[in-house]
Amino acid sequence: MKNLLHGDFTDKAVATPVPKYYGEALVALAQFDPRVVALTGDLAPATESDLFRDAFPDRFFTAGIAEANMIGVAAGMARCGDIPFVHSFSVFLTRRAFDQVAMQVAYPSLNVKLVGFLPGLTTLLGVSHQAIDDLALMRVLPNMTIIEPAGASQTAAAVWAAAKINGPVYLRLHKARKPITDTAVEKNLEVGKGQLLRDGDDAVIFACGHMVAEALIAAETLCLSGINVTVANMHTIKPFDSEFVLKQSIRTGVVLSAENHSVIGGLGSAVAEVLAERPAGVDIEFKRIGILDTFAEGGTTAYLFDKYGLSARHIVAAVYDLLERR
Repeated sequence: MKNLLHGDFTDKAVATPVPKYYGEALVALAQFDPRVVALTGDLAPATESDLFRDAFPDRFFTAGIAEANMIGVAAGMARCGDIPFVHSFSVFLTRRAFDQVAMQVAYPSLNVKLVGFLPGLTTLLGVSHQAIDDLALMRVLPNMTIIEPAGASQTAAAVWAAAKINGPVYLRLHKARKPITDTAVEKNLEVGKGQLLRDGDDAVIFACGHMVAEALIAAETLCLSGINVTVANMHTIKPFDSEFVLKQSIRTGVVLSAENHSVIGGLGSAVAEVLAERPAGVDIEFKRIGILDTFAEGGTTAYLFDKYGLSARHIVAAVYDLLERR
């Protein structure tokens, strides 16, 4: 029960200790910049902000399970010159406190960083904790930057990139389940710029967050059949790198988006909007991988990804389908 309460929803026990990559990055940032403060909605261990609490107790604030009020407090602190990093589960920061985020942070364009954990289908606790609409909600807000790094290897870069932006940022994060060993994902990131991880001429997969790893697995599988696929990490959902997306889409003519989010309003919608405004006469086949217009049950990530169509095998099948259409 302790793990459930603290939001540690791993699929299986981890033998070796897993570093808190986000927590360590936030502490390093705070050591560099004394303006950085942290707030949490009673979820310090689950959001790794407990490391900040222990390192800077005078700069750490617990707001309790009152996310809307916490946003207001953070907005006031930002007006006084602090740089608040506000922590909770993604669904609570966005859906529950949406009006406060819109009116008190986005509208005045305040320097508040919203740090949401447990995105999409990564929890045993079901609908109440599954943030499948957070990208859509944050993406529609003027002045809001949205960053979802491709796993733990990019988390530190995302934290520092967010701190450099003088305005609202939504960081969509998930906790690492094992120490970093994968070198397929570049550690650095440039806000607003798509990142090419793998090159191929037959199709392109635009992925973000958890789905980058699934896309890379799918690309390896397809390669065994002689199909070479480009995999692009779209770590910034807003501002969106439309030029990059259009260039890669025209080059391959077969396009797939992959996100741990509803197919409505997130990465898939952003790609679709770019393709809808492409030059006349350009033939492109396109499909979105994500959560269809439905709520999901609770379960392990592997189980949920397979049941709701997000796993690598579904990406492989979608690429085959698109190639057959073409």
